[in-house]
Amino acid sequence: MGWAAPPPGTRECRVGQYVVDLTSFEQLALPVLDAGAGPRVCVIDEVGKMELFSRPFLQAVRQALAAPGTVVLGTIPVPKGKPLAFVEEIRSRADVQVVSVTKENRNHLLPDIVRSVQSGGK
Repeated sequence: MGWAAPPPGTRECRVGQYVVDLTSFEQLALPVLDAGAGPRVCVIDEVGKMELFSRPFLQAVRQALAAPGTVVLGTIPVPKGKPLAFVEEIRSRADVQVVSVTKENRNHLLPDIVRSVQSGGK
């Protein structure tokens, strides 16, 4: 969606050449992350610089990670340059398993990831 001037009430931030429309992002992402209690798999692609502008998103991700019976399958950026505090918070959690995807292993990871999700992330 492009416009000469953003509509009133639109919150946007920039990451390089990209514009992040926080209002639209939150309208889409937050209801999905707040899907209620009970066992579920929550897929988040990705938690990176653009997403970090949204405090409600960060809180929703924390709640999803802490929710009993919820398995979160997500992507986080490889550390380079200045660390992203929230990404490092996720990476350092005892209940988080980080899998590095490389050119050499990317075609062989699926069975292990499926097993991990099916076993509740263990």
